[in-house]
Amino acid sequence: MASEEAKYDIIKSTDVYEIRKYADRLAVEAVSTTGDNSFRKLFNYISGKNKKNQEIKMTIPVTQTEKSGNMTMQFYLPSKFNKDNVPYPSSSDVKIVNIEGGYYAVIRYSGRASNKNFIKHKEILENELKKDNILISGSAIKASYNSPFTLPMLKRNEAMFKVNWK
Repeated sequence: MASEEAKYDIIKSTDVYEIRKYADRLAVEAVSTTGDNSFRKLFNYISGKNKKNQEIKMTIPVTQTEKSGNMTMQFYLPSKFNKDNVPYPSSSDVKIVNIEGGYYAVIRYSGRASNKNFIKHKEILENELKKDNILISGSAIKASYNSPFTLPMLKRNEAMFKVNWK
């Protein structure tokens, strides 16, 4: 599905989760409204439906998070792009955003990228972070790494939280 993954450094690792440090990175995002398909909007953008008619390689992960009560989906852009050379969307439903770097707690799991599976792992991560006195500073993020055609037991999924780290 992809050739480039968002880069990070592992700061701490436990049996359940790891703390990663990410740098700022550009993403393209779409907010889900009733009856629309955020994935399709983002896929159209990387397929060349942007102001430069430029095709862009898919990267991983694809993330989903809640912002202002709406589900937002994001595709990270390849590292070769910056604010000066990124192709701007031709659709008002899609926008370029800077994902702020920082520390993220992450739990990895396999299986379907369903909401039920995500919620289960998000809650495990949340409980572990509370036990370890690590303060969560953002909404839960659902990260998916594989194509829909990958067998569930081979899928890599993650639940993440931005956290306050020393």
